[in-house]
Amino acid sequence: MTNNVVITVACGTDDPNRATRAIHLATVAHREGKNVTLFLLDEGVYLAKKGLLDNLRAATGDVADDLMTYLQAHGVPVLACTPCAKARGITETDLIDGARMGTAIELIHLACDAAVISL
Repeated sequence: MTNNVVITVACGTDDPNRATRAIHLATVAHREGKNVTLFLLDEGVYLAKKGLLDNLRAATGDVADDLMTYLQAHGVPVLACTPCAKARGITETDLIDGARMGTAIELIHLACDAAVISL
C-alpha cells in the first residue's frame, strides 16, 4: 500500500461542496501521515487563485479557506494545471502562497505512485 495520495479536483466555485470536499480530503490524508498532493484541473484552478476561497464552504460547514490554510502551513503541494489556468487568465502571480503551476506529465508521474482520488 502506498503512502502517497493525489487528489484531483476539476470543479471550483461552480460546485462548492465538491471543491471544499477535495481540500478537506487532502487535509485528512495529511493528518493521517500521507504524502499528499492536491492537483487542480479545469474549473478547479480557481481554488488556487488569491481571494477566491474566502466564502467557499460545503453544506457540512467545512470552510475551504481554513482547510487550504492548513495545507499551506504544512507545505502540501498544490498544483494548478498550467493550460487550464492560462485558459482562465490565471498566472503564477495570481496563485496563493505555496501553490504553483503543474503539468499533465507531473500529474501522470504522481499518479503512477499514489492512490488517486478524483472529484
